[in-house]
Amino acid sequence: MPRAKHPPIRRILIANRGEIAVRIIRACRCLGIESVAVFSEPDRAALHVRMADFAYPIGPAEAKESYLNRARLIGTARRSGVDAIHPGYGFLSENPAFAQSVIHAGLAWIGPPPDAMALMGDKVAARALMRQQGVPIVPGSEGAITDSPVVRTEATRAGFPILLKAVAGGGGKGMRLVRSASEWDAAFESASREALRAFGDGRVYWEKYIDSPHHVEIQILADAEGRAVSLGERECSIQRRHQKLIEESPSPMVDPALRAQMSQAAIAAAEGCGYVGAGTVEFLVDSQRRFYFLEMNTRLQVEHPVTETVTGVDLVAEQIRIAAGESRALPAVPDCPWGHSIEFRIYAEDPDNDFFPSPGVLQVYREPHGPGIRVDSGVYEGAEVPIHYDPLMAKLVVWGADRHEAIARAVAALEEYAVVGPVTTIGFHRRVVRSPEFIKGNTTTDFVERNALQLPQRVDIGDHRREATALAATLYVRSRCGGKAGVTIPDGRGEPRVPSLWAVEGRRQNVHRWQPSTPIARRNAAIEAR
Repeated sequence: MPRAKHPPIRRILIANRGEIAVRIIRACRCLGIESVAVFSEPDRAALHVRMADFAYPIGPAEAKESYLNRARLIGTARRSGVDAIHPGYGFLSENPAFAQSVIHAGLAWIGPPPDAMALMGDKVAARALMRQQGVPIVPGSEGAITDSPVVRTEATRAGFPILLKAVAGGGGKGMRLVRSASEWDAAFESASREALRAFGDGRVYWEKYIDSPHHVEIQILADAEGRAVSLGERECSIQRRHQKLIEESPSPMVDPALRAQMSQAAIAAAEGCGYVGAGTVEFLVDSQRRFYFLEMNTRLQVEHPVTETVTGVDLVAEQIRIAAGESRALPAVPDCPWGHSIEFRIYAEDPDNDFFPSPGVLQVYREPHGPGIRVDSGVYEGAEVPIHYDPLMAKLVVWGADRHEAIARAVAALEEYAVVGPVTTIGFHRRVVRSPEFIKGNTTTDFVERNALQLPQRVDIGDHRREATALAATLYVRSRCGGKAGVTIPDGRGEPRVPSLWAVEGRRQNVHRWQPSTPIARRNAAIEAR
């Protein structure tokens, strides 16, 4: 059904934090719309709070008392006089009840209809709908598992390994790989418990496990008139714990024929659930290039800048225009992507410790710049990455005329990126972009596991040189300006120590005679030290 018409959107509350809140604020600025930020107590000095036109506190650190507090968010929206709410991603972005409460409050919801969210959020119902729409699905159970022993027998006949998955799931929560019937009972109990804890719904179902697939998703836009377009695919196979680390478009393994087939299936999925707005239909592609529906994300994706870069479409602006009921054609999208784009998620995580979160203060923070380089960041030097939320700090997006040029720019940009404080995934990304498997495009979902022995398990000396150079330049500038020089840097395993500025620069001792590793880094360090 067409949505109710709203007055023009002049002010938007962003029910989120971090880099996505900053991204939405920037889109609002381009559209001449005022932005309203909300913040928990630890986020009082966050970048999105500093950038918004207005900012309101919404509670303590615990997410359920702040960013997940629906009543408090709606109350703040009313108090701040906004016309609409944008949920970003995560938190309440795929919560149909919250979307409905926004609509009941007389505000525009910048997202899909609550009914579509509810339908696609139920993985079993979504599979059934895709079957009706003629979209290929992974073989598996018809519904949620109600009789574990009986279903175990069915799964045994289908053949192991299989995946147990949460009906209300996402992000790898409530997912367990079962390699034999003897593992079934323990895996079923574990998956159910985690699903109940993560989503308040302990139901699970099973799917046949596809060995070493590519994870490929299609970005769609749909308006309230029932029109939908595909904006091409993104390859999202490099993951840890079923959560993405690197994305790119176009996919190295998708040709025009497969792109057309997957786009048609994605549009059918959107039309089948009455979708409106920006959404993503995710597929698994096996070694025979057969694709299967995985799920639909009824929100803006973390990796949306990759699509923006190769299509020229501002997805956040399109979301806002669609929600405002603007009568305009959906953006025309070329049959082939414009060049090649790769995104690297910069997490405050330790890749050498199973990507364990690494919160802390960003004592030095230097982003790369140059042709074809974009950084969507939610932090700044001196800011703190809190322990309470997702540790995503920023997203580095590079573009090139082809994949070869995009990789070359990625290497250069990652060389320039410098962070002192929390351990990050930057060093991991530096190693990935130089690995032969990545360069060949052999990026299946088991990439991290397959390459664990080839990728060094400790940060190499090059990483230390970059960080030490950035720190030395920063300390030198601070000392010249009367600032404090007592900043710590990590050693090989992330333990802090306090260096002497002169020792780091190598002027007094030979112990720390570190130098920038590239001509660009040497030039930038010299400029910063002036």
